[in-house]
Amino acid sequence: MLPIASSQLLLSLSAHWNAAHGQLQRYERAAGGDWEPVGAPVATVLGRCGMAWGRGLHPPVAGPSKREGDGRAPAGVFAVTALFGDGPPAAAFRLPYRPARPSLKCVDDPASAHYNCLVDTAHTHPDWASCEDMLRPDRRYALGAVVAHNTDPPAPGAGSCIFLHVWETPATPTAGCTAMALEDMRAL
Repeated sequence: MLPIASSQLLLSLSAHWNAAHGQLQRYERAAGGDWEPVGAPVATVLGRCGMAWGRGLHPPVAGPSKREGDGRAPAGVFAVTALFGDGPPAAAFRLPYRPARPSLKCVDDPASAHYNCLVDTAHTHPDWASCEDMLRPDRRYALGAVVAHNTDPPAPGAGSCIFLHVWETPATPTAGCTAMALEDMRAL
């Protein structure tokens, strides 16, 4: 499941499928080495309804499946493909960075040709009925990472706009993402 060349891993666990809280542990390994934990586990909030199997690098698995609007974070093995935020990129970022601006959206309309994509409306003609604003006044997207759930190609209705991002509060679950404190997101 994991690409053989992987040298970094994020493991997010919860007590059970319906748990809206969990912990995330970072791991690293040298070429051919064992996975070693990095730092302490980080408290997270998950989807308000817990988790369900998502579409990622893992083969199909029996059990609850992630669906659009189900309030569940996807479980499985996923790449983290990009970063976004409302500030300038940090020199330490090793992934592509998308600055959030009013025109940056994530399309969650399964009928759109842009479903499950980050798009800039300054360069794209909207064909969707719903989307998420990536520049948010609540700063939950002050810094975030794109989780490659339901990509290549996206299956309409299988879930969209899945991110690691800043939580509203430690007690407030998400609509289907994994969220944590801003300082933990920065460390990640």
